[in-house]
Amino acid sequence: MDKNRLQKISRYFEEHQIRLATAESCTAGLIAGTLGDLPGCGGWLECGFVTYSPEAKNMVLGVKFDTIERYNLTSEQVAREMVEGALHGSRANIAVSNTGVAGPSSGDAQVPVGTICFAWGFEFNGAVVIYSETKKFDGDRNQIRQAGADYAIERILFYHEHLPGGVMPRAN
Repeated sequence: MDKNRLQKISRYFEEHQIRLATAESCTAGLIAGTLGDLPGCGGWLECGFVTYSPEAKNMVLGVKFDTIERYNLTSEQVAREMVEGALHGSRANIAVSNTGVAGPSSGDAQVPVGTICFAWGFEFNGAVVIYSETKKFDGDRNQIRQAGADYAIERILFYHEHLPGGVMPRAN
């Protein structure tokens, strides 16, 4: 993602009083790292969790083993529980999560390489609103991971702007 776009996103986060947490699996911190390159990110980047193993997802983010077993490690259901865990385990009011298969080989026969499941969670009007989706990216391992991180960042704004009743208020 280019620096100009990232700077616009940073200004948006500041204007809307966003405190962001990330819960990353296959991107291994690239979302937080990409945003952390921006001067002033300390005003809105709350924390980042990197949880690869099922045990770490469970222990750190509260993902249920039953959810992993029932839906697969790479699933929107796991991404949704990861985003909830990031919100509950931080002071953030928005969180983004992902879990996927970056390659070079598939984690199992059910999930093709390049598949990433995402979730975005927003504390909004006293509740948590969660959006999720699955996307397939092409390229080698690092291209898939970077494309997934960039996509996750872009969609924060998209879903924030589509919250029921509009976006969270701007800072005064």
